[in-house]
Amino acid sequence: MQAVILAGGLGTRLYPVTHSIPKPMVPIHGVPYLRFQLAELARQDIRDILLLTGYLGEQVEEYFGDGSSLGLSIRYSREPHPLGTAGALRLAGSFLADAFVLIYGDSYLPIDYASALRALVPPAVGLLVVYDNRLGDTSVKNNVDLDASGLVARYEKGGENLSYVEAGVLAFRREVLDLIPASSAVSLETEIFPRLIAQRQLLGYPTSQRFYDIGTPERLRVIEELFAR
Repeated sequence: MQAVILAGGLGTRLYPVTHSIPKPMVPIHGVPYLRFQLAELARQDIRDILLLTGYLGEQVEEYFGDGSSLGLSIRYSREPHPLGTAGALRLAGSFLADAFVLIYGDSYLPIDYASALRALVPPAVGLLVVYDNRLGDTSVKNNVDLDASGLVARYEKGGENLSYVEAGVLAFRREVLDLIPASSAVSLETEIFPRLIAQRQLLGYPTSQRFYDIGTPERLRVIEELFAR
């Protein structure tokens, strides 16, 4: 099983912390945040890791190397310039397995990743793990709605009357690359999700496990408290 981590974001909302380090390397109790994500993957015996790096990506590569110190096998695909979430996948196409889990590099969601990947059944090409904020508010606004068959019916940041929030873990089949145009920067959220929704090929996978992220200073403090416990 392969896990792909989007680790190339600029982390502008965490400035000045991310002025000199990439967002996945933001320290939590003296340890780079990305190490907690990788430790969770190792705990689940997921060893094949592909890191999609970008901004200051050399710091990530120098710190984690080939992953052997964590019992992992890590490979890298580094953007020469920002390509967007889908563009980063397109660039890494030669490294991708036939099906893989994709994790945002600023999110923490300790669920059974293999179960999410198994739920990605044809004809679906993609899957979003989603969370109901009524179970415990994450401070991230709901942006997903599912239909009666479990397919994603709407994905809309800032939308109204939506039931779930995307939880930072996805799964894709390699065919998603066929939908990514060869332009300079392409977003999964704004360009690929709408196409999958229109083709009824994007599944939702609800979880009751709250997710955490380091996207803002306030959320960073919440996850610091979580890991302190």
